[in-house]
Amino acid sequence: MSVLVIGGGGREHAICKALAKSDKTGKLYCIPGNAGIAEIAECVSSVSVMDFDKIIEFVDNHEDIVMTVVAPDDPLAAGLVDKLTAKGHRAFGPSAKAAQIEASKAFSKRLMKKYGIPTAGYAEFNDYAKAIDYVKRAKYPLVVKADGLALGKGVVICSDVGEALIAVGDMMVSKKFSDAGNTIVIEEFLVGKEVSILCFTDGKTTIPMVSSQDHKRAYDNDQGLNTGGMGTFSPSAIYTDELAAKVEKDIILPTIEAMNKEGREFKGVLYFGLMITSDGPKVLEYNARFGDPETQVVLPRLKSDLYDIFQAVIDGRLADVKVEWDDNACVCVILASGGYPGSYKKGLPINIGDLPEDITLYHAGTAFNKGQLVTSGGRVIGVTAVGKDVAEARLKAYDAVDKVTFDGMFYRRDIGIKK
Repeated sequence: MSVLVIGGGGREHAICKALAKSDKTGKLYCIPGNAGIAEIAECVSSVSVMDFDKIIEFVDNHEDIVMTVVAPDDPLAAGLVDKLTAKGHRAFGPSAKAAQIEASKAFSKRLMKKYGIPTAGYAEFNDYAKAIDYVKRAKYPLVVKADGLALGKGVVICSDVGEALIAVGDMMVSKKFSDAGNTIVIEEFLVGKEVSILCFTDGKTTIPMVSSQDHKRAYDNDQGLNTGGMGTFSPSAIYTDELAAKVEKDIILPTIEAMNKEGREFKGVLYFGLMITSDGPKVLEYNARFGDPETQVVLPRLKSDLYDIFQAVIDGRLADVKVEWDDNACVCVILASGGYPGSYKKGLPINIGDLPEDITLYHAGTAFNKGQLVTSGGRVIGVTAVGKDVAEARLKAYDAVDKVTFDGMFYRRDIGIKK
């Protein structure tokens, strides 16, 4: 019973490793994959995640594939799950209509407003002049967001009107994020503690995963530009059982119900980026899939069989599956290319020393060049450790970071410190 995973980052590496633990998983395939994934799966690097015709042809030609897991945001938003399903193939992930909850920030904000789901106050613009007039009169700080998908980088926190004018211009005029910035959302800046909650859902039953916390800014102490994520840890110290119950009641279940009422049943993994404010938890963002790098600290703690969970979600029988987690902690430190999230060099040799058995390197931007492991992306490797608590896992992870080197490598030194 072979499985195809779509994607080539650290998230997909973590998914592949979790699936490989199942005795029900036969051969693993990955499109396009990376150098790390290639150790446990057959990678098809010649096909991109957006080449739907070739992906469907690949599944058509491999009768052993019983399930395709679509992990990244772009192919989900463009309807790869719909196209696979229409061809009679089993696919894990939301439909294009459901993935709109991530693909359009304006849609998600309207959804939350309509159904009373707590979130930041906002205004939506597709007219540059009106957006400029708004930011000139607004209170600061505020947040400017590109409406569409922007690799996790289309969010700018502005401390004054000057920064806001630049952000609006970059998105709507200079097209820094291409068409993703045709419409923008300008939000109230929320103050509090961030928590990430991922949920398995088949549209009827929803099972939250263990909590985690991402670090989006490039440098220590949350300085620098927003990135796709520079590291994460699980569990969050502030996400108590009481808070989890409130989030499930006020945010998670109302969101699933809202999507159903809108005719957009969500089946897959729904990610809730939360801010725990003095007024209670509020939604910062939704993702229509596993987060990256949250997946790298959540799935290592999963005791249950991920293959079984995926199949149950597809079949709409998640209520029949017991999802259990280890009572431990996990920390992931991202090693990034110099210059990221801006321009950076590729093809730089990566050297890895001897690592303890309890350290996992989740490859994100790696490839092989004539047998040499080299960099191929901005986020290169996630050094991940499990421990009895976050403090122990953090020490293990940072000890292992010293075993990996490549020119220009940088990383945050404060992952797992802030609560």
